[in-house]
Amino acid sequence: MRPEPEIGRLVRILRGKDRGGFAVIVGIIDERFVLIADGKDRKFDRPKKKNVLHLEFQPAVSSEVADSIRETGRVTNAKLRYAIQKYLERKGE
Repeated sequence: MRPEPEIGRLVRILRGKDRGGFAVIVGIIDERFVLIADGKDRKFDRPKKKNVLHLEFQPAVSSEVADSIRETGRVTNAKLRYAIQKYLERKGE
């Protein structure tokens, strides 16, 4: 069973030039498309629209990112980078 797309969920990119990289969902367009950003190559101000079939949802959800977007409508790129880095350290990559 596939986890639902939600703001703050970490994803691994399976298709496209960023394949193999990690990003955070920063917006949901509909049931097929989400907006992702990693804070480095893909900033929050210019998120990438991705088909959910091209993403592998990770079990982790960054509460800092989700809370920040819920409260202010945006998140800093540093917070996105930190959430991804923290997840990768825990996962051991």
